[in-house]
Amino acid sequence: MTSDTASDGPARGGPLSGVLVADFSRVLAGPYATMLLADLGADVVKVEGPGGDDTRGWMPPVRGEVSTYYLGVNRGKRSIALDLRDDGDATAARELARRADVLIENFRPGGLDKYGLGYAAVQAANPGIVYASISGFGSGAGARVPGYDLMVQAMSGLMSLTGDQDGPPYRAGISVFDVMAGNHAVIGILAALRHREATGQGQHVEVNLLSSALTGLVNHSSAYVAGGVVPYRMGNAHPSVFPYEPLPTADNDLIVTAANDGQFRKLCEVLGIPEIADDPRFARNADRTARREELRPILVGRLATRGAVEWFELLVEAGVPSGPINTIDGGFAMAERFGLDPVVEVGEGERAVPSTRHPIRFSETPVRYTLPPPELDEHGAELRKWLAAPDEEERA
Repeated sequence: MTSDTASDGPARGGPLSGVLVADFSRVLAGPYATMLLADLGADVVKVEGPGGDDTRGWMPPVRGEVSTYYLGVNRGKRSIALDLRDDGDATAARELARRADVLIENFRPGGLDKYGLGYAAVQAANPGIVYASISGFGSGAGARVPGYDLMVQAMSGLMSLTGDQDGPPYRAGISVFDVMAGNHAVIGILAALRHREATGQGQHVEVNLLSSALTGLVNHSSAYVAGGVVPYRMGNAHPSVFPYEPLPTADNDLIVTAANDGQFRKLCEVLGIPEIADDPRFARNADRTARREELRPILVGRLATRGAVEWFELLVEAGVPSGPINTIDGGFAMAERFGLDPVVEVGEGERAVPSTRHPIRFSETPVRYTLPPPELDEHGAELRKWLAAPDEEERA
């Protein structure tokens, strides 16, 4: 696989070294996907309108005067500001698309057609392009509906599953389906690049938030599709497993997830009630789930004798999955404790920005963190010069 990546572009290693990505996306799903690709070595050119990506203005919180939301999903990229309504800028954008290996966009379906940047036009000029589109509800009957994560959390059914049983529905604490769709876009792009490597053919990869949501609801979707059951919210309880929820201790709640018979037996041993594991009422997971209201007080009574952290140490040592309920700072501290080194420095000197480590580790092609999130049009001059120069490389 070869690419006519800009000769002035950053030197990169990684499994996607040599792949040029034209990033016409903004906000979260698309930028998250292209950040992951950049982490893996792709040369990502972030195309922004004159006002910049919306998330540049989503503050507080900030680092200095920059939105931490923007910083969180835009490392590893170069920025060029192009007004697609301007003929010269639109020409530069089309030339970038012609030279790219991958184009990713999350405009409303058909929104780039009028600029000559829709799939048909780009594919005609660049037959090997892997063109990835992310939308809220697909390019068919749902194309007219704007796609925002909160809408999809509501419309997919997730909010009906989140919250107390007798309380109102709640959104998840993050834009979970934007992130999930971004991951699905990366999977689709990598698969399409593999296909292109084998056949020379590019293709259109389409991802939509609602489809990502329905597959991401996994067991709940299956309960409906395969079992005809419409699940509803149960607070922090699990519909099919018990114990699998927070339980109170002497100080704080502790997540206890004894999801099979062996783990339950070990839990009972640590709690000093081994006889409960042999009680026929609780012998199997189905029994424990059906009789959760009988079993819960027994477990809570024992857990009340120690604090959450002490129980966590004892249970994990015995092989029982459990964990304290942390705030974000506690989550990072736990990752540090486990040697996961969750924070990396991106860039150098005054431009260095702390960022969350890429979740995948490679034994031969480690992730590199070279470019901090770019300022608006930071690389515009060098990219315009490159796009205006004759294209002397041939695409394989």
